[in-house]
Amino acid sequence: MAQRRYGTIVKHLTDDPDTAGELAAKLSDDVLFHLSAALADEQRRRAIVDGNEEAVITDAFETSFGRDGLGINPYISGSFIVCPGSIIAKSRNSHRCRFASINDTWVWDSDLLINEVKRSNAGTKEGFRAVALLPIIQGTEIDIVTGRMRSGQHSVEHVISYEVKRGKLVEVSQRNVKPSGMA
Repeated sequence: MAQRRYGTIVKHLTDDPDTAGELAAKLSDDVLFHLSAALADEQRRRAIVDGNEEAVITDAFETSFGRDGLGINPYISGSFIVCPGSIIAKSRNSHRCRFASINDTWVWDSDLLINEVKRSNAGTKEGFRAVALLPIIQGTEIDIVTGRMRSGQHSVEHVISYEVKRGKLVEVSQRNVKPSGMA
């Protein structure tokens, strides 16, 4: 197989990033799909290679949980999006929790998940804390869902939505969720 040369394409994209839009417009849907998957795979690979997962996770366990024990909002640390999550249980049928949903999938089931570490809560409160790491990929949608379980019934109380735009994590909405039947 002949050696492929990408110099001209790379130079155009490097010199004028708007060229990427022009290139994308000329590609078929099938090629565009494969290109976006290849770009996401490369961003994930670079996050893993360039990032120090262990140091980011260690720092997150020390700094990413509020006084109430719930995880704080997601943030960018180095080459990762850090998503802290937790459950603070009072009993088997009563707890508060906060977790991330990535592109409408819970973080622990997300294809983007690079690493997740869970640790049991210290002290008298049952439950756990978790830190999940994701790559920084344009368009990734993150919902931070705060909920509560009472008498075995789980309900969502608050959702904060973020999106990755140009390498930054941008808040796009917040909403309180009223329990059904409440005015």
